[in-house]
Amino acid sequence: MNKQRGGKSDNGSRSRREGAAGGRGRSEQGRGSAVLSADIAGLPVAKNDELDIEIIGMNHDGEGVGRAEGYTLFVPGALPGEKSRVKVLKTKKQYGYAKLLDVVRASADRVAAPCAIYEKCGGCQLQHLSYEGQLAWKRQHVVDALERIGKLRVSGSGSGAGSAAGETQVDEALGSTAGNRVGELDEGIVVLPTLGMTDPWRYRNKAQVPVGVLDGALVGGFYSKGSHRIVDMETCLIQHEHNDDVVNRVKEIGSSLGISAYNEETGRGLLRHVVVKKAFRTGEMMLVLVTNGRDIPHADAWIGSIREQIPHVASICQNVNTKQTNVIFGDETRTLWGRDVIYDYIGDVQFAISARSFYQVNPVQTEVLYGKTVEYAGLTGKETVIDAYCGIGTISLFLAQHADQVYGVEIVKEAIEDARINAELNGMRNVKFEVGASEVVIPRWKEQGIEADVIVVDPPRKGCDPQLLETILAMKPERVVYVSCNPSTLARDLRVLEDGGYRTVEVQPVDMFPHTVHVECVVRIYREDVYETEFYKR
Repeated sequence: MNKQRGGKSDNGSRSRREGAAGGRGRSEQGRGSAVLSADIAGLPVAKNDELDIEIIGMNHDGEGVGRAEGYTLFVPGALPGEKSRVKVLKTKKQYGYAKLLDVVRASADRVAAPCAIYEKCGGCQLQHLSYEGQLAWKRQHVVDALERIGKLRVSGSGSGAGSAAGETQVDEALGSTAGNRVGELDEGIVVLPTLGMTDPWRYRNKAQVPVGVLDGALVGGFYSKGSHRIVDMETCLIQHEHNDDVVNRVKEIGSSLGISAYNEETGRGLLRHVVVKKAFRTGEMMLVLVTNGRDIPHADAWIGSIREQIPHVASICQNVNTKQTNVIFGDETRTLWGRDVIYDYIGDVQFAISARSFYQVNPVQTEVLYGKTVEYAGLTGKETVIDAYCGIGTISLFLAQHADQVYGVEIVKEAIEDARINAELNGMRNVKFEVGASEVVIPRWKEQGIEADVIVVDPPRKGCDPQLLETILAMKPERVVYVSCNPSTLARDLRVLEDGGYRTVEVQPVDMFPHTVHVECVVRIYREDVYETEFYKR
């Protein structure tokens, strides 16, 4: 997942009282009026109706999916298997949205969310679902995408869905016929159980906190669901505790010095974001102040207070962003105190992390993800490997420990500069990095006589560029390993590779972001003739 993802992109973004059951809870006069409007629209429900529905699935945003007389309603906070009392908020021709009023019959997987601001904050979506239920739903989410979008057959897909039913039921509720499978595969794709964490809390090594002002004091936290209103936060249960501490102290120090907060509407104010990076292995921390302008009032006092109150911070940087945009970072970064980078390890590989470096936010699961990538690459030490979308070289350097030669390509110049530094840091001379688009650079490598035995792709959420997929098919590597952060675009791209002579063998979901709807996957893919040689003879 070596992507230059902005904002919450590394990690993603995201009550119930007992009440009377039955009916729509309105007077006959009001009900008649609603029925009339529903009849006109041809729908069995209307806005403000209250009714009981069965929740039969959960969509990719983590919203419960129910049906009222065949009409689909999306209900945030509802879980599959539950009977819920809801209030209709909005209707469209094929589906609508409703608010959860009461849980009439709760799912066995329902738990009390431990976060005090879970109902307000948009950072997590699944804290009300047991962790076992989350893992089951994420696997099923992947299965459904492969079948519906990729038209691929999954081995045993009718089982293992857990109590969190999948999106196949959602499509059925919407009247979709997208579940048809095509292709005559001898065996279906194996989708393994999601690899979760022993302790799925406090796993994030990076906080990116927008800053505002309330009653004259700086506030910072996540945005409220569906808005840019900041929910002030003192603690986040998926952030490392030290990140919470640094953010809170920066707010206190900034408030005491009269530092102004950036206002999105007026474009005025200084402090836009506080970004904190924590190296889990070394313990080093970096603080980045994202400001609307280069000049920082009382800069020496601010830096001095931070150093005094937060002694484990090894680097204090400033990033200047004067554009009226929701992109966090601007083009200029300077070091105010300490080093330009902090250092951390994934496995045995050391990485230098700068203010704008993309670095996996869950180091524990990153090692799991990369270990599976190396396993699926099937390296013996003799192979030439190409790592498309290589970012700062995290996967490339893992692969270089087991391959003869690794070539990494990435369109972001700064990322390649970091990748070269990281290769030198680890003394790895069998890896080469180049700036450019994969679909341009890889064919040029082929013209130079570079033939890849394995190609690893780790694209952003939009998936692989179509030209890159064409390049892979033209280059014909024996194996492809696809690391994905989006099951939908993964399924689309796998369909292209399958149609081009490749066989998808195994998919391993990895829970990189517990309590959110996001799931990573590592996919083992073989060229058809290699698959037949390797597997049919067994």
